[in-house]
Formats: sequence, structure tokens, C-alpha cells
Amino acid sequence: MEYEDRVTIATPEGVELQLTLAGIGSRMIAALIDLTIQGGLYLVLALALAAGSPDAGFGVALFAVAGFLIVFAYDVAFEVLAAGRTPGKRLAGLRVVRSGGRPVDFVTSAIRNVLRIIDVLPGLYAVGMISVLATRRNQRLGDLAAGTLVVRERLGGRARPSGPAPFLPPAAGAVAWDVSGVGSGDIATVRSFLARRAELDPAAAERLAADLAARLRPMVAGAPQNLPPEQFLEQLAAAKAARG
Repeated sequence: MEYEDRVTIATPEGVELQLTLAGIGSRMIAALIDLTIQGGLYLVLALALAAGSPDAGFGVALFAVAGFLIVFAYDVAFEVLAAGRTPGKRLAGLRVVRSGGRPVDFVTSAIRNVLRIIDVLPGLYAVGMISVLATRRNQRLGDLAAGTLVVRERLGGRARPSGPAPFLPPAAGAVAWDVSGVGSGDIATVRSFLARRAELDPAAAERLAADLAARLRPMVAGAPQNLPPEQFLEQLAAAKAARG
């Protein structure tokens, strides 16, 4: 059974964003895909060691170390370097984020994945599934300890359309904009929004874009007043990046 639970997060701009939480069904699909990939890595590793290592003791030690990395580093590496998505989560349309909606970092990902040892007990993720069902935000023990959520990126089996890349070259008109009044904190907020807007509820993303554009447009000289909020933010980020 899959749930459509949602969590509402208040942004610093005062806009409430809704994220759809992943249920047991989609999380198990993602886990099975990742376990299949990890099993394939184990098989390739075992065959390579069997064919190329004359020292049995060295081969066993190397297999143990590499196996540990496959189990623990796989999830951490993908979650940190691929915006919270392992291959299984990407195919299932899921992403790991921190409870405030921010991307996971190394520490939070490491905590949630080390505690996977407990979540899998006594087998088939029994403890983890009970925790997901019992908690308000569908969190397993690793998520509770790390302060993370697993959210859905698409609903109804369809991917949400991704917006244009946040760091496109500025349009010809935007090159002439005076963006010196926009501070580093404001432009960081704009870039964060542009990078994550496809994850957000479309209506919430539209409200947040409008709020950011209304606040920043007076700081930019030369920007057309009729430019739609998202296009304004895209060109603002691009113009700021072009000026270093």
C-alpha cells in the first residue's frame, strides 16, 4: 500500500512548500533496485579476485574491505553526490532530503546509512518498515537519527517537468542589468530555488518564485517589469554568475 502523506515546510521567505513523502511501496522498489546493483558489484568483484589474486588470504581481505564499501559507501556516495538519489531512488522517483527540505550532506547520509544495520533486522527491513508505518513522516530509524526524509519527485507515475538549467548564459538584455545590489545571500537563495524547483509542488514553486522576484526585482536596474518571475530569477542568476 502506498501513501500520499505530505509534509509542509516553511521557507525563510515565508512560503510554505509541500513535499510528498515516500511510502513503503516505492521505498522497497528503490531498495530492491539498489540491492540488485550491489549484488552485481559483489559478483564482479568476486570473479575479478578469483581470477587475479594468487594469494587466497589477500583476496579474502580485499573482498571484505570492498564489500564493506559496496554496502555503506554506495548509498552515502550517491546521496551526497547525486542530490539524494541512488540509482534505485532515481528510477523510483524518490529523493532523500533533510527535514528542512535542504540537500543531505555527508554526515546526515552517513548516520542514516550506518543505522541501516538496525533497520534491516531481523530481516527484510522489518524494523525499518515498522518505523515507517509508525512515524508521522514515514521515517525509518536512520531517518529519525539523521533528521532526513524520503520524498517523492513525481506523482501519478509521471515525472515533473524540470525547469531550465539554473546557470544558463544570460540573455542579451540581461547582460546590461545592474545586479550589484543583489547580495551573496540573496543570490544563493535564488540558485538554491532554481536547482530544486522541479522537486517542489508546482503551485508552491510558482508562489516562491513570485515572492523571490518581487523582493529582488527592485534591486536590479534594467530588468523588464513584465518578465515572468522564474525567467527573471534565471537571468538574474546567470547575469550574476557572468560577473563572477
